[in-house]
Amino acid sequence: MPQTNAYIQLEVGGGDTICHIHPAREGGQPLSFKEADDYLRFEGYENYDKAALTAMLASGSEEVLSVGFSGGLECQERMTVKVSLDRMRATCRFMPPSFDGKQMETRDILAQLSQMGIVYGIDQDAILAFANDRCYCTDYVFAQGDIPRPGRDASITYFFNTNPSLKPKHNEDGSVDYRNLNTINEVREGDLLARLIPADRGDPGKDINGKTIPTRQVKNKHLEFGKNIDISEDKTEIYSKVNGHVALYGTQVFVSDVYEVSADVDNSTGNIKYRGNVHVAGSVRGGFTVEAMGDVVVDGVVEDAYVRAGGQIIVKCGIHGKNKGILEARGNIMTKFIENAKVFAGGYIETGSIIYSEVNAGGDILVEEQKGFISGGVIRAGGKVSSQTIGSAMGALTRIEVGMAPDKKERYLTLQKEIAGLNARIAKINPVLQTYRGYISKGLELDQKNLVYMNRLLSELNEAKETLQKDRLEFNNLHQELLYSKHACVDVRRDIFPGVTICISDLSKTTKDKRSFCRFEKKNGEITISNL
Repeated sequence: MPQTNAYIQLEVGGGDTICHIHPAREGGQPLSFKEADDYLRFEGYENYDKAALTAMLASGSEEVLSVGFSGGLECQERMTVKVSLDRMRATCRFMPPSFDGKQMETRDILAQLSQMGIVYGIDQDAILAFANDRCYCTDYVFAQGDIPRPGRDASITYFFNTNPSLKPKHNEDGSVDYRNLNTINEVREGDLLARLIPADRGDPGKDINGKTIPTRQVKNKHLEFGKNIDISEDKTEIYSKVNGHVALYGTQVFVSDVYEVSADVDNSTGNIKYRGNVHVAGSVRGGFTVEAMGDVVVDGVVEDAYVRAGGQIIVKCGIHGKNKGILEARGNIMTKFIENAKVFAGGYIETGSIIYSEVNAGGDILVEEQKGFISGGVIRAGGKVSSQTIGSAMGALTRIEVGMAPDKKERYLTLQKEIAGLNARIAKINPVLQTYRGYISKGLELDQKNLVYMNRLLSELNEAKETLQKDRLEFNNLHQELLYSKHACVDVRRDIFPGVTICISDLSKTTKDKRSFCRFEKKNGEITISNL
């Protein structure tokens, strides 16, 4: 005997209607009182013994129950339809007709579904299967929508190092070799540089009412590149046209044979501005400018000049800034020494010594040569500062700040001022508006001039509040970063002299005694000193 769920069937005669209760067979599901009661009410039978029906349904055996006078009207087979909340599935259940009632034909089932707006994803096979072998009080899925197939964002795979972080070689004697650096991605003609995997838009779906369900929007990309590069016919691959070096600046791939300056950057060359890398075989003399979208390598010295790089800067013989020299790099800066100069790096800075300079790095500042020292000036690092010696016996004013990248620290201080200004502006506007509101509440009318002025103040107030909210959110995020900055410390590998000010996040401490082989870091809300 096949598995069947419990169900009820009515026998309509000349007198009372008899409800036949058929129990579940072979592990089928019992019939709930609610489903049976809903059906009887639908057919017009309400005044029957509900307690008796409940007991009979629970007994699990064949039972009969009189449910009242019928008037001789036979009951037709009944289909109920439940549509899922996402309109992706229609589940149907059937109650049998009375003994002499009429069964539903397949066209009747389809007509009822159509009346309910269910027109898509109808399973004809499932309907025919039910018609050939009826099981009552059983779920049949007669319609099912198509789930949308999600798409995929476009992506680009690069076949070269897009984030070089090579540091100079440290020799066994403690010196650093700035002359033999390998920080450039070499390529040969015909080398594959990048491959685009196009976006897959996916396929839309459709619910059982025939409504299209769109897929999410995908992000498209395309290969961006400069000169000396070929692109394939299908626009999905790029190749180098020359022997040279490759780098990624933002989202653009550049291949360049290095711009070579065979001697000094001076009157004989003028200022240098190049879209790739620049190699200066000599020095950059005072008053001249070198700007490159890639790296700048200077074999000699940089005097009171301006050097700017979209990548990193390497100065093999050091910087004599004469209080005018400026170096700016989005990447790292490596040099023999820094003297009387302003230096800004998005990455780390590694040098042999720093003398009376303003040095700023988004990452670490490392002065770790055997005789490396920092004497005078302001040193700011987003990570740590590490040096053999800091300060001097002569009391050179030296300030070390760690814990937040300098650009973020500057933004933090700017926001602090802006927030104070906005609060002052709001405090100034509110009393004036309050006075106007008082006039209006008393029923007084404002003349055109005052009405225009009041509306202008309201606009200024709303704009100030909106800006204040954005500034506070940004300020709070930076403040949390400042308070909980990790890995921010100052390492002294030999000596630190009195008079050096150490700032870590929001705390500061000025050394009063000479100390050696120690680390300054923030712990438990204060700057602590521990032995290295």
